[in-house]
Amino acid sequence: MSDEEVFVGAVDQGTTSTRFIIYDRRARPIGSHQVEFTQFCPQAGWVEHDPMEILESVRVCITKAIDKATADGYNVDSGLKAVGLTNQRETTVVWSKSTGRCLYNAIVWMDGRTSSICRKLEAELPGGRTHFVETCGLPISTYFSALKLLWLLENIDDVKAAVEKKDALFGTVDSWLIWNLTGGVNGGLHVTDVSNASRTMLMDLKTLDWDKSTLETLRIPAEILPKIVSNSEVIGKISTGWPIPGIPIAGCLGDQHAAMLGQSCRKGEAKSTYGTGAFILLNTGEEIIQSKHGLLSTLAFKLGPDAPANYALEGSIAIAGAAVQWLRDSLGIIRTASEIEDLASLVDSTGGVYFVPAFNGLFAPWWRDDARGVCIGITRFTNRCHIARAVLESMCFQVKDVLDSMHKDAGEKGEVKNESGEFLLRVDGGATVNNLLMQIQADLLGSPVVRPADIETTAIGAAYAAGLAVKLWTEETIFSSGEKMEKAAIFRPTLQEEVRKKKVDSWCKAVSRAFDLADLAL
Repeated sequence: MSDEEVFVGAVDQGTTSTRFIIYDRRARPIGSHQVEFTQFCPQAGWVEHDPMEILESVRVCITKAIDKATADGYNVDSGLKAVGLTNQRETTVVWSKSTGRCLYNAIVWMDGRTSSICRKLEAELPGGRTHFVETCGLPISTYFSALKLLWLLENIDDVKAAVEKKDALFGTVDSWLIWNLTGGVNGGLHVTDVSNASRTMLMDLKTLDWDKSTLETLRIPAEILPKIVSNSEVIGKISTGWPIPGIPIAGCLGDQHAAMLGQSCRKGEAKSTYGTGAFILLNTGEEIIQSKHGLLSTLAFKLGPDAPANYALEGSIAIAGAAVQWLRDSLGIIRTASEIEDLASLVDSTGGVYFVPAFNGLFAPWWRDDARGVCIGITRFTNRCHIARAVLESMCFQVKDVLDSMHKDAGEKGEVKNESGEFLLRVDGGATVNNLLMQIQADLLGSPVVRPADIETTAIGAAYAAGLAVKLWTEETIFSSGEKMEKAAIFRPTLQEEVRKKKVDSWCKAVSRAFDLADLAL
């Protein structure tokens, strides 16, 4: 079999859609398919998914991607050697191990229903919001899986009954998919990987195992939790009943960690992924850096059972591309997401308008779940073009807030700069096709932004992890960034420093106006 007949697949299960992409030996995509699925918002601030619909979307994507690659002459049936998986993080699922039935819809990472649980824990525990930070690197927040699990245990009778009968399994979306892909009720494997586990609030960052003290404090039974594995190892084989039975699942990472690997981020290098939200991670190597400026300490990746763990500082932004969807679906200002670039390009500024997309609160570095969206600076001069541009700027301002905090936490020694002394931000995700967005980002940062030729770095990161585990690639190959940089688009800042500073000051004022707008009693 020639190199060209060896393939690796990647399941990329995101917040609004699922994809399956097939890569050849040179990590070039040769077949893909994408399916959107339903977003349920039963109450203000609540966001849910149907886990069965997600499962079916994976089945459809695998089938269609293989069909497309086969139609183009690729012998995927005999050449597919492994599958990697990457997923939306923190989204929480509880299901019955005897029936495979989900006991409630998946509670999505951006869901804010656990705010009252957060306030209660903050009041009761020493250290308040930071009680668990030393262990897991995360503050008490509606963001993380443990709080969503607590809500299910306290409010859903089916979940409580299944736990009492020892019939309940908890997991993030990776666990749900792997359990089903490897057999489900017929011997499915209940596992998660270190990156997803690091986002539950339940894993000790140093031991890379569930923390008994945290479980006792939160009264979470250990038996419902999955086994934790590394990001790159053969976990199990896909069972019969799926389009690719017998193929090993050999890699698993949360989506942002997969993007770091897809971007070949070594120690001191950072990437920002622009999707439904935006997520900025800086690889801190084998050192755990505790943030003093509103960031999270988390796993970057662990590329094998015996490999060292790389850690990261992360800033998570809840609403990025979702604000564009809001303009399209709720306000009707645009018909398609891609129209926002042309509309925003019709004006050379926002005309003094600032938009803060705190739809369900603000994540890093603010951590204010009492914040709500605001649009200020509106005059009779304001039109929809200014609003569109303000939405794009809101993504970039939020990324700048996070990077400013990272620079403070990591310091000069924690960052890699180019020969010109510039810190380069690697970017990826669907929104980065918007050239105006990328130029605004470079202008507001005052430093270059680098967009790779293949912006689907989340999927390719999952493929890298799987290919590494079955020895199709080496770490040296994966982290060789020379060719990738040659093909990348680089956006350089053009905004004057005085103008940049004034805009940032105005943005900070706008953010402060968003605080204390939520009725937390609801």
